[in-house]
Amino acid sequence: MGTIHLTKEAFLEKVVNYETNPKEWKYLGDKPCLIDFYADWCGPCKAVAPILEELAAEYEGKIYIYKINTDEEQELAGAFGIRSIPSILFVPMEGQPRMSMGALPKDQLKKAINEILLNNKE
Repeated sequence: MGTIHLTKEAFLEKVVNYETNPKEWKYLGDKPCLIDFYADWCGPCKAVAPILEELAAEYEGKIYIYKINTDEEQELAGAFGIRSIPSILFVPMEGQPRMSMGALPKDQLKKAINEILLNNKE
């Protein structure tokens, strides 16, 4: 399946509709997700992209890995206060999402996925 590119419309349907529910985080997905805020011109973003594709294959059926192009979806980037890219938002099924700034190596991404998204403390 791989990573899934989101537009604002898809984000409002699949992740959270912050327009109808601006004060409360209510995740709409059926599996936890990781959201990569990136841009095509960003070197560190390009370095993280193949890692995210690998993780999408490894965790297929367990989590979604979404990608949001901050150049094309400036309103979404603004809504989340994205100031530097890559920025990765970890969205568990319950509780508040957590933001990570910068390009993380694969082992740190896996650790965050397991701990934040899947509640595994392996």
